[in-house]
Amino acid sequence: MTAEERSNLQAFSNYVKRILDPTYILSYMNPWLGEDEVQYIQAEKNNKGPMEAASLFLKYLLQLKEEGWFRGFLDALSNAGYSGLYEAIANWNFQKLEKLEEYRELLKRLQPAFKDRIDPTSILPEMPDCVISQEYEEIMQVCCNKGIMAGAEKMAECLLRSDKENWPKTLKLALENDNNSFSELWMVGEDAKDVEAEDLEEDDMGTSSVHFVYQEDPQRENLSQNSCTPADVSRPKLCSQLKPRNYQRELALPAMKGKNTIICAPTGCGKTFVSLLICEHHLKTFPQGQKGKVVFFANHVPVYEQQKSVFSEYFEKLGYSVAGIAGATVENVPVKYIVENNDIIVLTPQILVNNLKDGTIPSLSVFTLMIFDECHNTYKQHPYNKIMFYYLDQKLGGSSDPLPQVVGMTASVGVGDAKNTDEAVEYICKLCAALDASVIATVKENLEELQEIVYTPQKISRRVESRTTNEFKCIISQLMRETESLAKGVFEELENLSKIQNREFGTQKYEQWIVQVHKACRTFQLPDKDEESRMCKALYLYTSHLRKYNDALIISEHAQMKDALDYLKNFFKDVRAAGFDETEQDLTRRFEGKVQELEKISMDPSNENPKLKDLYLILQEEYHVSPETKTILFVKTRALVDAIKKWIEENSKLSFLKPGILTGRGKTSQTTGMTLPAQKCVLDAFRSNGDHNILIATSVADEGIDIAQCNLVILYEYVGNVIKMIQTRGRGRAKGSKCLLLTSNADVIEKENINMYKEKMMNESILRLQTCDEAKFKEKLLCIQTDEKFIRDNQQNVKPKLDKQNKKLLCGKCKALACYTSEIRKLKDSHYTVVGETFKKCFVTRPHPRPKSCGDFDKIGKIFCARQDCSHDWGIRAKVNAFEIPLIKIQSFVVEDTVTGKQMCPSKWKDFHFQTTPFNPEELSE
Repeated sequence: MTAEERSNLQAFSNYVKRILDPTYILSYMNPWLGEDEVQYIQAEKNNKGPMEAASLFLKYLLQLKEEGWFRGFLDALSNAGYSGLYEAIANWNFQKLEKLEEYRELLKRLQPAFKDRIDPTSILPEMPDCVISQEYEEIMQVCCNKGIMAGAEKMAECLLRSDKENWPKTLKLALENDNNSFSELWMVGEDAKDVEAEDLEEDDMGTSSVHFVYQEDPQRENLSQNSCTPADVSRPKLCSQLKPRNYQRELALPAMKGKNTIICAPTGCGKTFVSLLICEHHLKTFPQGQKGKVVFFANHVPVYEQQKSVFSEYFEKLGYSVAGIAGATVENVPVKYIVENNDIIVLTPQILVNNLKDGTIPSLSVFTLMIFDECHNTYKQHPYNKIMFYYLDQKLGGSSDPLPQVVGMTASVGVGDAKNTDEAVEYICKLCAALDASVIATVKENLEELQEIVYTPQKISRRVESRTTNEFKCIISQLMRETESLAKGVFEELENLSKIQNREFGTQKYEQWIVQVHKACRTFQLPDKDEESRMCKALYLYTSHLRKYNDALIISEHAQMKDALDYLKNFFKDVRAAGFDETEQDLTRRFEGKVQELEKISMDPSNENPKLKDLYLILQEEYHVSPETKTILFVKTRALVDAIKKWIEENSKLSFLKPGILTGRGKTSQTTGMTLPAQKCVLDAFRSNGDHNILIATSVADEGIDIAQCNLVILYEYVGNVIKMIQTRGRGRAKGSKCLLLTSNADVIEKENINMYKEKMMNESILRLQTCDEAKFKEKLLCIQTDEKFIRDNQQNVKPKLDKQNKKLLCGKCKALACYTSEIRKLKDSHYTVVGETFKKCFVTRPHPRPKSCGDFDKIGKIFCARQDCSHDWGIRAKVNAFEIPLIKIQSFVVEDTVTGKQMCPSKWKDFHFQTTPFNPEELSE
């Protein structure tokens, strides 16, 4: 590495810190980083987050003297999937990443609305290249195991760190294709998307980045390292000499007979071992001269790694070749070659979808058996379902090519939104039709044996009362009332901007009201445009502060008051660092006037959360009766993990507890995750007899992690769908274990009761389908498949017609006229400038804070609205060849129809379907 390259890496380190989670690439950096350095980096992430870990990682890199480390670093980025960061550093061109930083700021502010409105299973398959493959699979898995809201939260986390250039554009297109209501909010807020830091608090919706939803992704069996036990039969890698149990043979039998089968059996019973039995039988029963080819699908990379290891260890001893492709490795491995030259291929599903789409894999006929892990994901636009679309198109299209056998595995097929058994039967039938499975295999004949292996703990729900008095909430609520009053002083009809009534501070309903108010104030029009701009800006500021206050109340409800106060302090610290206009100064003074009182209240022991008091009593009692108790405490978010761990460590009466924490590997804007080695280390310490006796975990521990010694499972305000219920309950595998739900909300207990009812309904529905005549069942599935194919075939993406009518572009902040579409010129495929002397008078140019060369042009300045009371960011001034021209961004403007006066706010040029004229330098000389 040259001195210049070292200097450049140091100069552009902020980009690396904001994007890179160094723990994802440490395994590729072994030749240059020692074991101690790796551990320090992992610890830094666990304690302070990916950004601090990246900072330490860069520090170590820049101290290296060995040859080749810089090339190794670039290769590591490429292998891990950081294509955007790789390109930026390889070319020392950070233009694309710079733009993405501004989009991330917008998404941070819209995160609550994103979480509430986005269904990643519908949106993400339309934008698979916007996150790395590992994250794609993790998001889909979260959706399945923890619900759509949790999946949306996870998707937002991944996008916030994404270095993929086109994710904002692709997200917009995916939203519109799905007719998602978030598209309007995203589009309305886009005028501030590229705004510099000083304008962010003025032009965009301030939203919370802390939300109590299920946000982690289960890491499953790859975390298990303990020796073989009866409860560990699901780990064939460690127990490969085990003979199958009778119930495992029962589960495998239909598939061994060649039938397309869904295997539904509880967590911990050894479904992976069952899949090995099926695979081995399949490969060995081919006639002489013929050969089978198996593909095993794992939903996300950690599971892929585990299963690839399992299949390799098991089958390579038998003379079969095993290979796998996942994540960024697909860029360096010829998929067709891997498929053609191996007997067993382990894949993440999107890889096969991509290769079927581009024709690299001609059809599914290259396989003779397909095994889908967690097959209940086969719905909507999930990659599993897309793979099966190819299968069903081939089946129903009359092709003579042979189709592979299909086997799916799951702990719960689910029942969706079914209200009764008939609806549950229909839901399960659709899953069977999607997988072309005529058999659902469950354990019936060997149920007693299964029950000896898989213990179901006693389930108890315990309700605690909320605080009878809450001075913290009273003060925050008063600040919120004052802020609402100020907002009404700006616009008397504030209440009418949203139809939501009877909203209460500190609730999701109140947050939804804020979102609707902001959306409405961005879209209404007034005759006086200056007044319209003033009102919109003020309402934005007030609603953003109201949202932060509302978030703090939610935090204090579940954790300690001081956690909520710290959250607000950090928010106002950011406010001061931004624009800090008169409105913000006033709001800050009001808050700071209450800080001393809030600190006093939050530190008062009498204000402890009643749920924490009840948790204290439970722990005291359980460990008094049995000092050897092992507890796993589930909470909703990583913020709560840290808060409760801190609460335990600060409570001298709980000194007998040695808490460990287990969280997912990703990062939210408020909390950080853990690396896979760190997770394994924590679990090893938990299994030992001294390091940890209570494990505080998010939903990363829902399934696949063997915690056989655990005898107490506590669900702290933690409930999801029926699948989540089955998984968390299954963590307590020790005989005599208990599972306790602790909540102050009667609705949470009711939801858990509904889940238990749905589990019973699911089992009854499966039993009913198992007693159906197989021929009639196949006939029903064929009808479903035919209807679904008809719908797919008739869903066509119609390209919008170009609007040839001349339109106005107005400043997105003050609504001043900027130019007409007839004056816009397109250059370099994706950039737009404006010609004519009139436009030059509408903007002012200031030096660019980060001037640099970006491909074919140089950034030399930024352009802003010329109105002094606005100064809205419109884009950049660039030197293209010999010309200095403005390059505008459409999200900074409002488009107004010159005839109807109707306004719209395109988020991307691609969304603005107007007739473009190519840029001609001669127009400038004229």
